[in-house]
Amino acid sequence: MADFINKLKIVEEEADESIYFLELITELEPDVKLKTAVLAKEGNELLAIIVSSINTSRKKLFNQKSKI
Repeated sequence: MADFINKLKIVEEEADESIYFLELITELEPDVKLKTAVLAKEGNELLAIIVSSINTSRKKLFNQKSKI
């Protein structure tokens, strides 16, 4: 379970970085704002799902350790 959480943390970092670069592109090229806004929205939705999965996995791991 801990390995799974670590892998999800990597995914979280990569998603966050991708959103950052979309925001940076939007600042540098305002004419692509509509396209990047859609991608950033989707990225934020995915990031929320990933963070929720991490939190759920941590709770399960904590409960497993508590039973031992």
